[in-house]
Amino acid sequence: MNSFKALGLNEALLQAVSDLGFETPSEVQQKTIPILLEDETDLVALAQTGTGKTAAFGFPLIQKIHSESRTTQGIILSPTRELCLQITNEMHLYSKYVKGLNIVAIYGGASITEQARQIKKGAQIIVATPGRMKDMIGRGMIDISKIDYCILDEADEMLNMGFYEDIKDILSTTPEEKSTWLFSATMPKEVASIAKKFMFNPKEVTVGGRNTGVDTVQHEYYVVSGRDRYEALKRLADANPGIFSVVFCRTKRDTQRVAEKLIEDGYNAGALHGDLSQNQRDLVMNAFRKNQIQMLVATDVAARGIDVDDISHVINYQLPDEIETYTHRSGRTGRAGKSGISMVIITRSELRKIKTIENIIKQKFEAKKIPSGMEICEIQLYHLASKIRNTKINEAVDNYLPAIHDVLEGIDREELIKKIVSVEFTRFYSYYSKVKDLNTSESPGGKGSLNDMPGAEAQTGDSVRYFINVGEKDGYDWMSLKDFLKETLGVGKEDVNRVDVKDSFSFFNTDASLTDLILSTFRDFKVDGRYVNVEVSKNPESGGRKGRDKGRRKKKERRREDTGRRSKAKKSGRRSGKKKNKFRDGFY
Repeated sequence: MNSFKALGLNEALLQAVSDLGFETPSEVQQKTIPILLEDETDLVALAQTGTGKTAAFGFPLIQKIHSESRTTQGIILSPTRELCLQITNEMHLYSKYVKGLNIVAIYGGASITEQARQIKKGAQIIVATPGRMKDMIGRGMIDISKIDYCILDEADEMLNMGFYEDIKDILSTTPEEKSTWLFSATMPKEVASIAKKFMFNPKEVTVGGRNTGVDTVQHEYYVVSGRDRYEALKRLADANPGIFSVVFCRTKRDTQRVAEKLIEDGYNAGALHGDLSQNQRDLVMNAFRKNQIQMLVATDVAARGIDVDDISHVINYQLPDEIETYTHRSGRTGRAGKSGISMVIITRSELRKIKTIENIIKQKFEAKKIPSGMEICEIQLYHLASKIRNTKINEAVDNYLPAIHDVLEGIDREELIKKIVSVEFTRFYSYYSKVKDLNTSESPGGKGSLNDMPGAEAQTGDSVRYFINVGEKDGYDWMSLKDFLKETLGVGKEDVNRVDVKDSFSFFNTDASLTDLILSTFRDFKVDGRYVNVEVSKNPESGGRKGRDKGRRKKKERRREDTGRRSKAKKSGRRSGKKKNKFRDGFY
């Protein structure tokens, strides 16, 4: 069933679908809508966040509601105010051609009397957070004793947030003969308990396997020292110009602290957590949706209402306490058919959690290194050149050109380009040319290298890094560029790795043995009449064993020199007696 009409939707809904520009139903919609339209049944649907679950239950619910009756016939419970409002807005769009249908949202942080007034006017569908729903039932403001349908959306997250007792109390006031539809990304024992207690012989729909992630998300992890976590975050941001991301922290305190530090360091960042007032949260979310905030630092609870399809990266500044929560986090990106990247910043002691998450989401992580200072400088330099090339000329400049020519007289083209680029690039170079390597060289349980970690094969051996002059503006993401390179070169998918797609250029790595093939293939190579150039990255720190071996040799030499100095100092101290203590006191 590759069309909404084939699913059995009526004309009013099909017209709304057409207005919204929906063409092909998602997998969860294809599997659930026919079941819910044909039968009066309980249903458990397991699908990752961002797969179109709202429409999967929204379309059948709207079609089954009797809009001529003012009785409340369906309730939808969701974990947060933001998600509650998001569902309500989408339901309004779906039902725009259904006359007389009233959908009301009730949630904390808003006037309870105003919400009660809207319900009293007649609300066939109520979308609610569990806390406010239970409160209004207790006050006699809502009667759900005659409902026909109860939907639990993001059931696992509601239970993670401590709403288990509230949900049980709410469901106990509903009629036994109703249909209950439970939608969840994962199936922990609490969700199974709700299904067993309040549902009768439910049909089950699973999209992508239980607790699994979606294949449009690439998973990466970076091992650093705990004290370098924030510096690592900054480098990941600087290595991805144009980043539009959600950064997850475990606590409200860490969320606020990281956001404030990012703002101080010149990043377009904002915080989203439970200690903010509702007005503050609305302002932050509006700024994020308009791309005025590029790095939204959030707690897991606050992020439940984020419904933005263009998020390029999810950055796990800290892993969640509940490993299953990772599927919710990574589901913020790679939505609506687009690809995304989920990054995890961890310490050596947390490495075992990566294997646990891999087993849950049924996907492998790629072990990657925090970019070096010179790698970031290279990326920023190419980004700046692309930005200059793509900048739309402001014709008002023409009036000042004679004077500008006078000021720049005597500077040749090459020097002028260097000066223009240096205006912005010098800032990055001044900072990053002196920074240390943040990558830890020890694996858990003893001394070793990052290359000993699972998934690190892309960084072993004589790996060569390449620059290619195509990127997101040319319609590529990490998946499609990897496929393009594989097909063009006639190599295996695993032969191309570390694919990093930027705005108008990209980087990738292969084994050194493929260098001649790559450079010869892309000599005078065209795609749609445009030259696609590939060259070996100019950054000497970006890959290969030689650079690492050279660095190790230098470290060993410095270590020998330091050992020699210490040995001489000890001998001198033994001979000089009191001088030894004076030297230590003065030095420290």
